[in-house]
Amino acid sequence: MAGRPPSPRFVPTLTEVVKPAGEAAPPVPAGVAEEQLVHRVMQRVEQELDKRLREAIATVVIEHTRTLGPLLRQEVEAAVRQAVSQALADESAAAAQRR
Repeated sequence: MAGRPPSPRFVPTLTEVVKPAGEAAPPVPAGVAEEQLVHRVMQRVEQELDKRLREAIATVVIEHTRTLGPLLRQEVEAAVRQAVSQALADESAAAAQRR
């Protein structure tokens, strides 16, 4: 790859892109075109990245939920107190009008 000049039509081979650490490139299975192999490898990479991304997002959501939980609880408690106070005030006013 080092001696080849880049061109818009140049597509590197899998072994040019990913070289196993300390090993020779794995042989392409008989009867499998390199394009097919690249496609299958990319599908596996995509699946693994998707899995890891979902795990990372889940971790971040859990952490934020733990942080936001107490704040949300305070907001909900304040909203409930206000709604109850307003309902009691409205009911007191309605009872006073009935007298």
